[in-house]
Amino acid sequence: MPLNNRIADLADDVKLWRRDLHMNPEILYEVHRTAGVVAQKLREFGCDEVVTGLGRTGVVGVIHGNSRASGRAIGLRADMDALPIHETTGLPHASLVPGKMHACGHDGHTSMLLGAARYLTETRNFNGTAVVIFQPAEEGGAGGRAMIEDGLMDRFRIEEIFGMHNAPGLPLGWFSIRKGPILAATDNFDIVIEGRGGHAAKPHDTIDPVVVGAQIVLALQSIVARNIDPLDRCVVSVTRFQVGDAYNVIAQTCTLSGTVRTLLPVTRKNVERRMRDLAEGIAAAFGAKATVIYRTGYPVTSNHDAQTDFALDVARDVAGADRVLPDMAPIMAGEDFSYMLLERPGAFIFVGNGDSASLHHPAYDFNDEALPVGMSYWARLVETALPA
Repeated sequence: MPLNNRIADLADDVKLWRRDLHMNPEILYEVHRTAGVVAQKLREFGCDEVVTGLGRTGVVGVIHGNSRASGRAIGLRADMDALPIHETTGLPHASLVPGKMHACGHDGHTSMLLGAARYLTETRNFNGTAVVIFQPAEEGGAGGRAMIEDGLMDRFRIEEIFGMHNAPGLPLGWFSIRKGPILAATDNFDIVIEGRGGHAAKPHDTIDPVVVGAQIVLALQSIVARNIDPLDRCVVSVTRFQVGDAYNVIAQTCTLSGTVRTLLPVTRKNVERRMRDLAEGIAAAFGAKATVIYRTGYPVTSNHDAQTDFALDVARDVAGADRVLPDMAPIMAGEDFSYMLLERPGAFIFVGNGDSASLHHPAYDFNDEALPVGMSYWARLVETALPA
């Protein structure tokens, strides 16, 4: 893939930035060092405005083109936070913070957008304004929503918004995208089962919440198998079963916890309704009581048609048409870029990370060879959306 000469020249610097961020991971909203590094670099590059503290610890850089006659502004978003995972890569640039690592590539996302910001401030070969957005707390903290609530879209007059994520397993230099739902809504649940505790040698005098819970776990699998259209996508996973602390005691209560992933609002509602019916009904049949606590999380990340077509054209221009997948299968992970797509039309695209460990794995590392690819996409997107 031929690279813009200036972006190729920047690649080594951007790799150093990325590895520095990787060695110093921060989670959720506690990205103080990371945000400080980002803000300092944006000022050094010559951004026309740098705003910190948006959405608690988010950073925004404003870059005006050689002309602003179009009056248009587009947003480019990267996430900054890491995960509470202990790194096992053994790499020279491995995390220096025990129990924290960049296991999702947000260090790469931040560095790619920083590299693009440096290029755009040097060239300014566009008509309008590019708004580079660095958000905290993507990993479960809804940092994107927090930035919106702090006035992100209106304050910077953003008309369209674009995001990008790396994809392990997708070859280097490739892109993938789709119109409509591309990432799932992410909900969590707890089911608290109250039985009647007692001596494990006298189970007939008890109502064993473990037995009730086991029946509920099995029944929940029928939601996807028997209550959801086979052509729809849905995940119901029980990930935690907490009960008791002794060998000879049947506990009074137990708690099941897990996650639900859906792509359609009607499916989301149906899963919650069916979960309540099953849990409460099964518990009652055993003489126990079940309380379902259902928490809605990130909404579906749904790409807008026109902006997806535009992102496709930009990606094909960067990588070549044969290296862009226009109709990728939806992924049942979640993204809080979804909140931004509810506010403004836009598109979320994936860039290949090659043959790497999967996301959220302790052996994962962002592939530095993908940095100039992502930088090229961002630069070309701005110059194409806001032609000089």
